[in-house]
Amino acid sequence: MEKTFVCIVCPNGCTLHAAEENGVISVTGNRCPKGEEYAKSELTNPVRTLTTSVATVFPDRPVLPVRTSGAIPKDAIMPAMRVIAGLRVNHAVACGDVIAENFMGFGVDLVATDDLRV
Repeated sequence: MEKTFVCIVCPNGCTLHAAEENGVISVTGNRCPKGEEYAKSELTNPVRTLTTSVATVFPDRPVLPVRTSGAIPKDAIMPAMRVIAGLRVNHAVACGDVIAENFMGFGVDLVATDDLRV
């Protein structure tokens, strides 16, 4: 398996080439060790921090911006969005408050990224 990535870990934006052969991953194009780690992770287990919004019950503030407190598997993004579509915030929250603890069992929380004053 071979893939090409643009590294997003630092401002260099290196074009990385990762190849897996017989269980060994080789990476070229990186200008720093972080690029190698990033490419290996992207090749074997890509993860993302999810940033979106959750509905509220308040007509003057119908949505609240949220994000996961850490990365979740990339292939879980759409299932996570379906779970989030079913959530409704019905109370005041402050930026950083947990909306959903241990979100989908990934060991990260879904947290508010803004205040919701009611």
